[in-house]
Amino acid sequence: MDRVSNFTEKIKTSYTTKGESIYLGAGILDGEVIAGAEVNLSLKMMNRHGLIAGATGTGKTRTLQLIAEQLSDAGVPVFMLDVKGDLSGLNQAGFSNPKIEERATALNINYSPSGFPVELYSLSGKKGAQMRASVLEFGPVLLSKILGLNETQSGVMAVIFKYADDNKLQLVDLDDLKKVISYLSSGPGAAEIKESYGSISGSTSGTILRKIVTIEQQGLAQIFGEKSFDIQDMFSRVDGKGVISLLNISDVQNQPVLFSTFLLSLLAEIFYTMPEAGDIEKPKLVFFFDEAHLLFKDSQKAFLEQIETIIRLIRSKGIGVFFCTQSPMDVPDTVLGQLGNRVQHALRAFTPNDVEALKKTVNTYPRSEFYQIDRVLTSLGKGQALITVLNEKGIPTEVVATHLIPPRAIMGPMSEADCDTLMQSSSLYQKYQEVIDPISAYDILTQRINEKMAADEQVKEQEIESRPSARAEKSTFKKVINAPITRQIGTAIVRGLFGMLTGKKPRIRY
Repeated sequence: MDRVSNFTEKIKTSYTTKGESIYLGAGILDGEVIAGAEVNLSLKMMNRHGLIAGATGTGKTRTLQLIAEQLSDAGVPVFMLDVKGDLSGLNQAGFSNPKIEERATALNINYSPSGFPVELYSLSGKKGAQMRASVLEFGPVLLSKILGLNETQSGVMAVIFKYADDNKLQLVDLDDLKKVISYLSSGPGAAEIKESYGSISGSTSGTILRKIVTIEQQGLAQIFGEKSFDIQDMFSRVDGKGVISLLNISDVQNQPVLFSTFLLSLLAEIFYTMPEAGDIEKPKLVFFFDEAHLLFKDSQKAFLEQIETIIRLIRSKGIGVFFCTQSPMDVPDTVLGQLGNRVQHALRAFTPNDVEALKKTVNTYPRSEFYQIDRVLTSLGKGQALITVLNEKGIPTEVVATHLIPPRAIMGPMSEADCDTLMQSSSLYQKYQEVIDPISAYDILTQRINEKMAADEQVKEQEIESRPSARAEKSTFKKVINAPITRQIGTAIVRGLFGMLTGKKPRIRY
C-alpha cells in the first residue's frame, strides 16, 4: 500500500463514526489535501469537551463558526461569546467567492450557503437582550473574582454570603450587598456577626465597598439584578435547528474579568440545576468559551478549583464545553487534561517564550508516522489545523493536519439595522427588558435599622419624661406652642423644614 493510500485508510478508520458527527474537513499529507481522508467529530463525544487554539489570524473564530453551524443543523443549541460582534452573521446565508469555491473543490464538497437561528444577548443591554444574574446567583467565589479581592477579602465575602443565607436576606443587586456589608461592619449588625461569625474590619469592608462602587461607576451594575437570565432559554430550537445564542461583548471588552466570570456563572448554574443525562447520542448544549485565557489569569486557588470541578462533572449533564484561546498553555493542566477534542491552529515561535510553549504543546500530542508535529504546527495555513479528537469509544484519534471546510453563513457581522430588527422581533429581548425590584436585603435591613432607631428614640424620650424638671419644661413649652399665633407660625415652619420627609418619594439607595 502506498503512502497516500495508507494515510487515507488510517484517517478514515480513525475518524469514521456510527452515529451523527460534524464534518471538519480532510487530511493534508505532504502539502496536498486528501479529500478521501475525512475528519469527523462524533456528536456523542462533544460533551468530553475540547480546545480550539492558535495564534491571532489563523482562523479560530471561523472554526467556532463551522462547528456551531453543524451543531445547529443537528438540533443542538449553542452558546458562544462574540468578542468582536462579528458572529451575528450566522443568522444570514453566506456568499460564494473564488476562495470558498477553491476550498470546496479541494475537499470535494458542494458549498451550500445557509443561515441559522440566532439570539443576541448583551451585558450592557445595548447589543442584545440584557443578561443579568442576582448577586446570590454569582456566589462569593465568582463575585470575589470580579471585584479583584485578595484571599482575606474573599474570606470576608464568604462570611457575608453565609450571614445573608442564614438570615434569609435576599442578595439581588449591588445595593443589597453594600447594605449588608455596612450593616455588619459599622452598623447594628457588627456585634451580632462578631458573636456568630467573627468581626469584619473596617478597612476590609471599606476596600470591598470601594471596589463595588468602581463597578458601578463603570456602568456595569445592571448585570446584577432581576430578571436574572433563565438558563432554559439557552436550550431553544427553531424548526428543528438548535438556536445559536451569542453574547456580544464588543462594548465591554475592557472588562475581561467581568464577562469571563459571568460566563462561568452560567456554567455553574447549569451544573447545579440540570439533571443527570447519562450517556446520550448528542449533547444538550455546547458552550464555547472564547478568550479563555482571561478566565484563568491571576485566579486564586478556590476559583480554579471551582472551574475544574464544573468542567469535570458537567459532561454528565449532557453539556459540552470548548475553550478557545491562543495557546494550550493558557489553560491550567488540571483543566487541559479534561479536554479530549483538540483543534490546534498554527502557532508562532518568534520569542523564547513562544519556543518553550511550542515544545510543551508538541509533547501533548501522540506520535504520528506522517508528521513532525513541531514543523506542522508552525507551517499550517489559515483555515488549517492539527486535529485529534475522541472516537465513539473514547480513544484519541490519529493526529491529522486538516484542511477545514468553509462556514456556510456570513463570515462577519450583520448590518446594524438587521441586528436591531432581530432584537426587536425577539420575545427574549422583550422578556429581559423588564427590571424587577423585589423585597430584598436592602429593604429588610433598612426597616430593621429604622425600627431600632425608633425604639432607641422612644427609650430616650421616656428617660427624659421621667425627670421632674423635664416635665415642667414640657408643660411651659405646651402653653407657648398652643397659642393661636404660635400654631400658625409653627405650621409654616414645619411644612418648610419637614414637608419633604412626609411626602412619598422614590426610594434612594446608598
